[in-house]
Amino acid sequence: MTFKVETICAIASAIGQSGIGIVRVSGPLAKSISKIILKTDLNPRYAYYGAFYDAKSIVIDQGVAIFFPGPNSYTGEDIVEFQGHGGASVLRKILEIILDLDVRLAEPGEFSKRAFLNGKMDLVQAEAVQDLIQSSSEESALSAVRSLTGEFSERINKILSELVSLRVFIEATIDFSDEEIDFLESHEVSNKLHNLKQKLLDIHKTATQGAILRDGIHVAIAGKPNAGKSSLLNMLTKQSSAIVTDIAGTTRDVLKETIHLDGMPVHIIDTAGLHNSDDVIEQEGIRRAHNEINNADVILLVYDSTDSELDLGILPDSVKNKPKIIVRNKIDLVDQQPSMKNIGNNLEVSISAKNGDGIDSVRAALAQLAGHNSSIEGVFVARKRHLDAIDETLEFINNAIGQLNAGSSELVAEDLRLAGSKLGRITGEFSSDDLLGEIFSSFCIGK
Repeated sequence: MTFKVETICAIASAIGQSGIGIVRVSGPLAKSISKIILKTDLNPRYAYYGAFYDAKSIVIDQGVAIFFPGPNSYTGEDIVEFQGHGGASVLRKILEIILDLDVRLAEPGEFSKRAFLNGKMDLVQAEAVQDLIQSSSEESALSAVRSLTGEFSERINKILSELVSLRVFIEATIDFSDEEIDFLESHEVSNKLHNLKQKLLDIHKTATQGAILRDGIHVAIAGKPNAGKSSLLNMLTKQSSAIVTDIAGTTRDVLKETIHLDGMPVHIIDTAGLHNSDDVIEQEGIRRAHNEINNADVILLVYDSTDSELDLGILPDSVKNKPKIIVRNKIDLVDQQPSMKNIGNNLEVSISAKNGDGIDSVRAALAQLAGHNSSIEGVFVARKRHLDAIDETLEFINNAIGQLNAGSSELVAEDLRLAGSKLGRITGEFSSDDLLGEIFSSFCIGK
């Protein structure tokens, strides 16, 4: 059965008024639509400047149009881009004219989805398009470009190729059951499995750095009332985000801000002071504080230097093993200098949030605890699904090593097959319609 390829269109520029607005058309009708709107034929990859006409041959705009014939286009199909003035009414009119010509509005991410389905890019590169658009720092943008140009995919595909070759070799030896184990040993299959494992661990480490650059970490500031949590937030964000007074319990709700440390997004949540209270509003604030603390990646536990000792018991039991930075605040009141040291399994930083002494140490401690390296050389943007796929691949590789040691070559081959299936999901080598729908639905319309 032959399926009709629909022609799609969408506004590809940002919503709102701008100097230039772009309407993109992709599919078999793209070139004929351009002739209707421009009253002329377009030459491939040449910028044409002229009038845009409606169905009654009335000029509605003037601008530039470019024709990209498939398969040498972004989607692999014929594409025409109309680049006119960025007024909302103008772009809407152009879109209405095109939609009346047996064309439908593109779904979110459908241009990139077609590029993937037509072999113009793999899933990692398609996701990198969205990550590049949404990047909030130079470092995350550079990492997204590395993924977009294929660095991440190339490393994944190389490991996948080695994995498949090893599986095929092992399956070929199964027919020689009398000597298969000796044969496998002579070809250093165990060493090859361990080498694959190490390569996966290395790429997992780099991908984790990329995930931190993309998503950042969530940090909850916790502590007793009047410990200086809001002052710490203001110092970290370098603005008066939170109200600061000498009255305990000023903060009754959560307050969220984002900063960047060496290009890494850090989402900081200031919470209400943790204590026993009969006040209904304070109780709700403390409940919300517990919720944010439970969901955070790192906890900044702030306490007053004039207190006799730190009380870890104010934190919920559920975060007992969660990474923490102990912030000993108000050192200006006890005439002490800023410092950073290890206290058991936690970092302790002594600061004065009032005058800013030691704040750089808090930033350094956050970067250290997140495992972030300020050098982004070789780092590519990554997502949670990539990390999950690598983790699952590693699990099957470890199983294969165990089966090889037990002399079960058939099970080694099966574990390698499953490992390859998991790893191939990263680039889309093996992917389901559900996965594609989930990925591309998060894209903006027109991309």
